[in-house]
Amino acid sequence: MFAPAVAGLLTALSLIVAIGAQNAFVLRQGLLRSHVGPVVAVCALSDAVLIAAGIAGIGTLVDRAGWVIEVVRWLGVVFLLGYAALSLRRVWHPASLAPEDGLPAESRRSVLARTVALTWLNPHVYLDTVLLIGSVAAAHDGGAVAGRWWFGVGAALGSVLWFTSLGFGARMLAPLLARPRAWQVVEVAVAATMVLVAVKLALG
Repeated sequence: MFAPAVAGLLTALSLIVAIGAQNAFVLRQGLLRSHVGPVVAVCALSDAVLIAAGIAGIGTLVDRAGWVIEVVRWLGVVFLLGYAALSLRRVWHPASLAPEDGLPAESRRSVLARTVALTWLNPHVYLDTVLLIGSVAAAHDGGAVAGRWWFGVGAALGSVLWFTSLGFGARMLAPLLARPRAWQVVEVAVAATMVLVAVKLALG
């Protein structure tokens, strides 16, 4: 029970602790201190659902239905480029990250819709969670199906720990990024990340 869970946690962290569109967005919301809890919850819950689907065997169906991944891939490219354009637009209207002086507040619905899009329109999330983690989990049965599910529990926990640390830990950087110039750098970095991910998706 313990060994598969630890293996799942380490596997999940090795996959999600990387520069990407979703992580960049979570970091940005953490710096803004805007709807951080709900954003973290959506990311972690989405990973848990996809990991469970992979362990349950949905990964085989997704692997066979290549057209589904293809559609998601191009929707993701369009969304990421659009978000990058919005980030670059904000570069020309910089604002302090301090809540009292900061950017106009966004509604929770708007922020969560963007979080869902960044999560579910990224084909890599299906490859990492449904296919890869689902496949690796099967090797941890240990003679009992429960082994793969404990692996999934560990993987889901790794997702929770990462997104919680990223979202709420970003607040410690806020004093260093309280000037408009620093915020411009953040937005350029976010835009660059979105474009790079979009190009990578487009090129397959």
